This record gives sequence, C-alpha cells and structure tokens, in this order.
Amino acid sequence: MEGKGRNRLRIIGGDWRGRRLSFPDVAGLRPTPDRVRETLFNWLQGELAGRRCLDLFAGSGALGLEAASRGAAETVWVEQDRHAVQALRANLRELGHTAGRVEQADALRWLRQGAQPFDIVFIDPPYQAGLLSPAVGLLESGGWLAPGAWIYLEHDSHQARPVLPQNWQVIRDRRAGQVNYYLLQRQADSE
Repeated sequence: MEGKGRNRLRIIGGDWRGRRLSFPDVAGLRPTPDRVRETLFNWLQGELAGRRCLDLFAGSGALGLEAASRGAAETVWVEQDRHAVQALRANLRELGHTAGRVEQADALRWLRQGAQPFDIVFIDPPYQAGLLSPAVGLLESGGWLAPGAWIYLEHDSHQARPVLPQNWQVIRDRRAGQVNYYLLQRQADSE
C-alpha cells in the first residue's frame, strides 16, 4: 500500500469529501476514475440518502465509499481478493463507518444466496473476466433489486454492453477514455 498516490483514491463528495484512502496493488484492481465517479454521483444526486447500496466486485470500494459518504443508509461491498477486503475494512474503520459490511466472496456465488433487495447497485467487474452478463442476470433473477432500483454498469469500451433485462432502462450513458459507463433504472414489473 505504499507509493506516492499510485494506490490511493480520493472521496469526491459527502461527509468524507477530500479524504484520501489507500488500496493494495492487486491485479485487475482499478478504481473508477474521479471524473467518472463525479458524473455518476451527479446523476444519482438526491437518490442516495437512506438507500441500501451494493458495491459488487468492489475492489478498492470507491463506488460504495462515495455512496456511504453521501448518506446511503447501508452499503455492502462484495470482493473476492483478501488483500482488497482487508484494505477496505481498514479504510472503513479509519472513517468510523459502521453502516455496512464487507463480504469476502466470489460475487457470482454470493448472488446465488438468498436476496435482500438493494436500491442502488454498482457493477464494475474486472474487464476481461466475462462477469458482467452473469452478474446482470443473477441480480435480476435473484430478487436483488428493489422496484425502481438504480444500476450502474461499467465496462471496457472495446466490449459490447451486455444484454440487459427488458425492464432495465438506460437513463444515462457516457464514455471516458477506454471506459463505457451507464446508469440504468429497473422499471416496475408489468402486472
């Protein structure tokens, strides 16, 4: 976790605005860039307070940390790498945050257990691992999404966007360098 800013992230807004946190040097771990997080959380302005958030494939935990900093009632981070999990737990202790938990687990296996619906879900898996489509399917079929849930997807711009469930509507989409990212909303099931 050493180096001059190389493995550090900055919280952009909320109670922890400006705080800099370290994360380990783990293969494939790349926090969502500051400008992308800033855009995403501008899009979600007014939607975070009191909400349950899930940061799937958490890595550094940057997206869930931003949500927690901005008033999410509960945040759950799911990450497989033990070094990333240890660092994230240490960062949460440093921030004094207790309204959430870090789950060390394979995200797809974790999604196969009993669900408690989330209001906001961040999905940013390692780009070349082929995890985005299965995660999308498990979130929708497993009951992980509250009615009207917001979903953030991020992937390499050289990859196609995964096929989305029919009731997921793209609200916003952008590209920043080699990253495509989307804000979607789950529409109410048709009766």
